[in-house]
Amino acid sequence: MPTDVSRFFEDQSPLSFSVSSFRPRVQQREMAMAVADAIDKNAILIAEAGTGTGKTFAYLVPALLNGGKVIISTGTKNLQDQLFLKDLPMVRDALKAPVTISLLKGRANYICHYHLERALSDGRFASREDIKHLDRIKKYAKISDSGDRSFLADVPEYAPIWHQVTSTRDNCLGQECPNHKECFVLRARLDAMKSDIVVVNHHLFFADVMLRDEGVAELLPSCNTVIFDEAHQLPETASLFFGENLSTSQLLDLALDARMEALSSAKDFAPLPRACDELDKAARDLRLAFKKEGRMPAATARGMKPFSSALAALVDKLATLSGMLEKQAERSEGLENCWQRAQQFSQQLKLWQEDKDDSRVRWLEIFQHTLQLNSTPLSIAEIFEKQIGGSARAWIFTSATLAVKRDFSHYQREMGLLNATTACWESPFDYQAQALLYVPEDMPEPNSEGYTEAVVKATLPMLIASKGRAFLLFTSLRAMQRAHEILEDEFTSRDLPYPLLLQGAASKNELLARFREHGNAVLLGSQSFWEGVDVRGEALSLVVIDKIPFAPPDDPVLSARIEKINQQGKSAFMEYQLPRAIITLKQGAGRLIRDENDRGVLMICDPRIITKQYGKRIWQSLPPMKRTRLADEAAAFFSRS
Repeated sequence: MPTDVSRFFEDQSPLSFSVSSFRPRVQQREMAMAVADAIDKNAILIAEAGTGTGKTFAYLVPALLNGGKVIISTGTKNLQDQLFLKDLPMVRDALKAPVTISLLKGRANYICHYHLERALSDGRFASREDIKHLDRIKKYAKISDSGDRSFLADVPEYAPIWHQVTSTRDNCLGQECPNHKECFVLRARLDAMKSDIVVVNHHLFFADVMLRDEGVAELLPSCNTVIFDEAHQLPETASLFFGENLSTSQLLDLALDARMEALSSAKDFAPLPRACDELDKAARDLRLAFKKEGRMPAATARGMKPFSSALAALVDKLATLSGMLEKQAERSEGLENCWQRAQQFSQQLKLWQEDKDDSRVRWLEIFQHTLQLNSTPLSIAEIFEKQIGGSARAWIFTSATLAVKRDFSHYQREMGLLNATTACWESPFDYQAQALLYVPEDMPEPNSEGYTEAVVKATLPMLIASKGRAFLLFTSLRAMQRAHEILEDEFTSRDLPYPLLLQGAASKNELLARFREHGNAVLLGSQSFWEGVDVRGEALSLVVIDKIPFAPPDDPVLSARIEKINQQGKSAFMEYQLPRAIITLKQGAGRLIRDENDRGVLMICDPRIITKQYGKRIWQSLPPMKRTRLADEAAAFFSRS
């Protein structure tokens, strides 16, 4: 099989005739052969392929030629749509492969007929926009085959009305639903069961593997191959789903759903709506026990009297509502569902308070409008190893950023993949000619006061030399906001003509569209712009990174994991913190050169990349660019053709 795959990546191959952008690449051909070999042997392969390798085609060709059932999991819904709508059909047509493909998303991505009808009959909306959007959704639901909300462009992705017309794992009525036969989620699952290639995303995959909820669990038994693209995201995603969480938003939804079900099915039982109102208030009071957003360990929170009192009140009000729902449950499927949820939430609250399992860390996260109680495993390796063991199928993990200096041991330990085959292919781009790594001289220590001001001061001459056309990537929102304030003043006082774009001022897609359209813009971003962003050509010629992206040490999960690793006599910094920071840095650096014709400067302001012993390990993990410490030399790079 590997030999058969190889010929598809040569000149005069089906791909070269069908795909105008196709160019034969040794790295792509070798990766395709490695994937084919892993599929043939039902093996586990971890493959890092540098930017420009063409890893999507490298795994799609052997996957389509193999003939078995394949699940492909991607990092985001956008990548999922790109695979399903563009890449897969393109490769399938080129190979003339007789395979069927389908797209499967989480239930919240599909319109729910039951909740749509309930929203239409309820008639209570927060704004006139909601009424307009609801009418469009109603019309779309009548003509759509899929019910996928992403294909209804007339209603914004974050419109509040979506919450009312889609279902969640909690409030789905399942087979008891009166609209069960016309359910879009069920239809998507049935399509996936019949298809050869099924495209999912990581959140859906892990939610289902753990909860047996979204349809993937039904697919796995008949599946021959699972491919994870953007596999560097898996440790964080798996930790999220191998743990447990309960939010005040879920409790507010329960109170709302129970109140609406009571009004339609238990009008004669007046205490029930009052109990719903009391749970609603208790959930809101729990969030209001904290003035600031952030994360903290459970032990710290329990030592705060406002939180302890509010949590005790919430437990009491939830128990009261649960008791009332039990008495009324037989009156409707909706009331039965609410009772089951109330019981489940009560059990989750009890387990979170007990704190007896030392293999988990309990913590909470405070957002602007909600509070979430979390229980996260300290290690996901054993759990994940069990999930993928015991079945004869191939598992492929691929990304542009999985290794540290071609060493995969950190990723293998974290994911429980110690027996996997590993392979690494460098990018085919000529980084020596196309890019320059610039680490400015005389920068203060990153934890010193005024560091962000120093970053902006060092960056300004580069922005002028590059004529804008830059991403400024920050490790914190606070630093990003401060840099934006300074640059606004500097651009005004110097009369610099570069449009200044800030993460959060508009949606990510809208900001990127503006950035490309302007051609000389400066975009400031934090976490969401470090990866999954592809700007080719001269519009992006400078990427500035303020600090080495070490995770904040006060993060409850990170600090607990660090403590456990150090207790085992190992170095948590070298084995865990540093490799994670390097992989994130590689993602940020990867925004610069996206094409064989791109040119630009990567500016890393953090002096530790030079002054610390571990700094060498960091820059040796980056693409092989020329390096300089001199501002004049970096600026001169833009004037060379």
